[in-house]
Amino acid sequence: MPQASPRGTYMVVAEALRTEIQEREGSGVLPSEAELMRSHGVGRNTIRRALKVLEADGVVESVPGIGWRPAGGGDRRSLAERMTDLISEESLSVGDTYPSEAKLCERFGASRTAVRRVLAQMEGNGLLTTVHGKGRTVRALPTPTAQP
Repeated sequence: MPQASPRGTYMVVAEALRTEIQEREGSGVLPSEAELMRSHGVGRNTIRRALKVLEADGVVESVPGIGWRPAGGGDRRSLAERMTDLISEESLSVGDTYPSEAKLCERFGASRTAVRRVLAQMEGNGLLTTVHGKGRTVRALPTPTAQP
């Protein structure tokens, strides 16, 4: 990784790995952590953090004695994409209540930490706002993205 990223190097590596996994579309095992370190030019802790992000998003799974592999089936979009798409899927409008952290954790099978990270990102992007005593509400509707 030649230059520092304001987003966090591990997040940049996670997105690169997500893209590689989607392009491969195989169910084989991912390269070893050492190989990933060499190919991305980062340290072991960065690779492990990236893999944990992908694990929380349901993209990869750790298999004892084998290593990391793409998770079987399921939605391979990032947690952020799935939580943003929830606004459209649930036909939420500006001012509507967004689901609670507990409901989001249950729905997406993600940790509270991962859900809170994405909620903060969505608030930072202006999609959600927190209303004291009422939870989070939709502040703006997401702009449609081009699907391949």
